[in-house]
Amino acid sequence: MGYNIRVEDAWFSYVKGEYVLKGINLTAQKGEVTVVIGPTGSGKSTLLLTMAGLLKPDKGIIYYNDKPLEKLLPYIKKIVGILFQDPDNHPFNPAVFDEIAFALRSLGMKEDEVRGKVNRIAKVLSIEYLLHKSPFKLSVGERKKVALASILVYEPKVLFLDEPTANLDSKAVSSVKNLIIDARSEGKTVIVTSCDLEFAIQVADRIYAIDNGQVKVNCRVEEFLREEIFAKINLHEPLAYRVLKVLGIKPEVLLRIIRRSL
Repeated sequence: MGYNIRVEDAWFSYVKGEYVLKGINLTAQKGEVTVVIGPTGSGKSTLLLTMAGLLKPDKGIIYYNDKPLEKLLPYIKKIVGILFQDPDNHPFNPAVFDEIAFALRSLGMKEDEVRGKVNRIAKVLSIEYLLHKSPFKLSVGERKKVALASILVYEPKVLFLDEPTANLDSKAVSSVKNLIIDARSEGKTVIVTSCDLEFAIQVADRIYAIDNGQVKVNCRVEEFLREEIFAKINLHEPLAYRVLKVLGIKPEVLLRIIRRSL
């Protein structure tokens, strides 16, 4: 079963009265990739943590398949995978292999099956050489890939990915894109935050742009590159947008070209 997620009029504050989220409405469909973009401090990470059930909104309701999230806790933790923006928030095992295997072992999986799954996801992310190293002695990019592997290995039905391509090299970014596309094709619900508009255009089905805790844009990716949409966004123009303006290519044509290159 996949999960449609709906956020209705969500407000959240870390300090009473100082709202980080201000009446957010958002829908993420199963079998689609929803990307939330916005400048630093706009509330993207807070929104993601609220949708994942790690933060409780001061006001508003979050639904999973029309059921309030709070009524699905703690069960929902079994089907949700969360990649935090800071990879230092993830590791707590002495070796990378154990870090990736932790969730599988917690589910009671047999060790030979655990080993097979860990080795497969490590190969996909090209981190086989890290399996016997300490996660605390890795580069930021390596820790990000290990954190991603530790989530994907147990095949959650819902993925929350906070800036998944930050601090990754181009090869690793391509791997992340492919993993996101695969998750979509498997009917999973994928919600991503990003400041990288080129990345957002390549993987998104729907894009939400938020600023100052409010939704400024809600559109299908095919509509996103249109001038009247992009004028509302407080971010630098992506290369794809500049190409459209110079060459006069239709947004849907450019989108097909970009996605065909993946």
